[in-house]
Amino acid sequence: MKCPYCGHTDSSVLESRLSEDEQSIRRRRECNTCSKRFTTYERVEGIDLVVIKKDGSREEFSREKIKKGLMKATWKRPVSIEQIDKLVEDVERLLRRRKNKEVKSWEIGRLVIGRLRRLDPVGYLLFASVYRDFQDLGDFKREIKRLTQSKPS
Repeated sequence: MKCPYCGHTDSSVLESRLSEDEQSIRRRRECNTCSKRFTTYERVEGIDLVVIKKDGSREEFSREKIKKGLMKATWKRPVSIEQIDKLVEDVERLLRRRKNKEVKSWEIGRLVIGRLRRLDPVGYLLFASVYRDFQDLGDFKREIKRLTQSKPS
């Protein structure tokens, strides 16, 4: 495993445990070169999912792509990396349980955006602005209005 700090591949496993969802193993590691500690996750390689994009092209499902988008939307927000990981795991688990292994990109977006809305409304708004291709302030105002109307007082 490559150290995220120094790039060397020689590390020792300090601790291993099953994740909460029992779908992966969390390993705490220490780099044998720089002595810094980091965490890795090991999971079973699932059935390949194919994402059908808006333009009809196809690409392999990437949990990292979803995670990266969520991290951008929740940057400097009170959302932990663990919450983002859980959201991504929930979405991936739902997709892998389906009989059809082809999924439209908008279906993934809908699953992600619904969960993010409950997790962090501001992060949701930022994610929605990209996902729904907001063009002007009017798009933001309409979405904020929908958000505030659907919130219980």
